[in-house]
Amino acid sequence: MLTPGIRLGLRIGVPFCLVFVLGSTYMASEQRRDRLNIFISDLRQTIHDRPEFRVKMLAIDGAGGDVADDIREAVSLRFPVSSFDLDVDQIRDVIVSLDSVKTAAVRIRSGGVLQVDVVERQPVLVWRSRQGLALLDETGAHVAELGRRSLHSDLPLIAGDGADAHVEQAMRLYAVARPLGKRLRGLVRIGERRWDVVLDRGQRIMLPAENPVSALERVIAVSEVRDLLERDVAAVDMRLSARATVRMSETAVQEWWRIRQINGGG
Repeated sequence: MLTPGIRLGLRIGVPFCLVFVLGSTYMASEQRRDRLNIFISDLRQTIHDRPEFRVKMLAIDGAGGDVADDIREAVSLRFPVSSFDLDVDQIRDVIVSLDSVKTAAVRIRSGGVLQVDVVERQPVLVWRSRQGLALLDETGAHVAELGRRSLHSDLPLIAGDGADAHVEQAMRLYAVARPLGKRLRGLVRIGERRWDVVLDRGQRIMLPAENPVSALERVIAVSEVRDLLERDVAAVDMRLSARATVRMSETAVQEWWRIRQINGGG
């Protein structure tokens, strides 16, 4: 009786066996089991319906009016609702799946409020594709469809298949092309490999697939010294970095031939 094992058995084992036998005897009756299940269910429902666990409204911070409306439509909750019925992780995933939302945090705060804090995607340029116009953020992620270019005429324009996958490079090209001012019309992705810089008067700067930024810097540097892009030039071809090519406009070519014929005739 004085050994540790015997004493442990008397102190814990015997009470456990008595409780187990009494519980098994009580639960042997199906009627008693049903009453116990009903009691537990009623207790759970009572806690579930308590006012302090009810969520009465949705609050959205950090989103504009249109984005807030999209969030409410996507979440689609009917208030009031018990906080036990809300899966905040699932709600956050639904909100983040919206194109216009970059990040979102969802929590239930005091006063029965489902709080949503949103960081919107900020468009940095317009992408023209076969499907139409779209706004993209700095990562190339889709922000929203754009009905008319005039709605965001202040944003730079890119076009072509695959252009959305190279937004970072396009923004660097736009930074380099800033001296061109209003002459710059946009960037066109060619063959999903390289860029063309499109200017007014139908001029193009054809950039190589590798190191297009440095190639554009060289063209602008030459143009600032020799007014290259102010001349009757149709295109500046930089696709072969070792041999840049300047293509004259049709009008300039015809004028050149006319002058040559005059000189030849004289």
